[in-house]
Amino acid sequence: MPHPEKAIVTGAFSYTGGYIARHLLRQDVRVTTLTRHPDTRDSFGGAVKCAPLDFSDVDALSRSMKGASVFYNTYWIRFERGETSFDAAVENSEILFNAAKNAGIRKIVHISVSNPSLKSRLPYFKGKWQVEEALKNIGIPYAIIRPTLIFGPDDLLLNNIAWALRRFPVFPMYGNGDYPVQPIYAEDVAEQAVAAATVSENFVADAAGPDTFSFEELIGLLASAMGIRARFIHMPPSVSLALTSIVGLVVRDIVLTRDEVDGLMTGLLTSKTLPTGTTRFNDWLNENAHNLGRHYESELQRNFRL
Repeated sequence: MPHPEKAIVTGAFSYTGGYIARHLLRQDVRVTTLTRHPDTRDSFGGAVKCAPLDFSDVDALSRSMKGASVFYNTYWIRFERGETSFDAAVENSEILFNAAKNAGIRKIVHISVSNPSLKSRLPYFKGKWQVEEALKNIGIPYAIIRPTLIFGPDDLLLNNIAWALRRFPVFPMYGNGDYPVQPIYAEDVAEQAVAAATVSENFVADAAGPDTFSFEELIGLLASAMGIRARFIHMPPSVSLALTSIVGLVVRDIVLTRDEVDGLMTGLLTSKTLPTGTTRFNDWLNENAHNLGRHYESELQRNFRL
């Protein structure tokens, strides 16, 4: 069935939500974004309407969604900070789903993560599972997309790894570096999410790219594409994280968390299903490596501004 004429997207001025919004605009879909940072630079030239993402006012959220048929939810947090916790993020997600139901939204497309689990000891992956269950119980048709490692321009992880490779003579490798990752291009995730809105049945699907590498291979490819001879030093994760934390103090950011390292090292950013993305990581690198790592991208500045 064709895509409805109006959609709501959380975080269109951010990363994954921005790709979804651009994909929708190319299909002449009217887009409204819910954002916590309305002062963020508008890269859409006014084509995307803006409404507050205020979890304390469910009625206002519902009013912002009125008239739309599809809600694309990309809201989540990378780590806990201050009053921002994973438990609160789960509750906020439920608030969004209830607001969508009250507004008459007919389909929710939710961006989750690969391999979420109630039994996971990692709060990020456990919380993602809890949000999926809340969505399934809300009573609105849904599609759940579970991406692996998303890459693309303005990506935090790969850009900041490239930034480090450009500036430091060695790269601390967490453990032996042989754990698998399966990168998927952000545009491929957006295409899959938008297509999901036109499917009437409820479903859950992974979003994974066509290539799987070890983490060390991935970083090696990145360095090679930038013309850098990477020197890896394999270290216990605790030692590598300590060095990463020192860099974090310099750039005033949380570069990487222990949970994120554990997720990488246990292979959670891979899929057991057939790939859905078509963009090969190497092809993308060959066209974009010269721009990667020129500037550090701060998670705190992007998503934790007061």
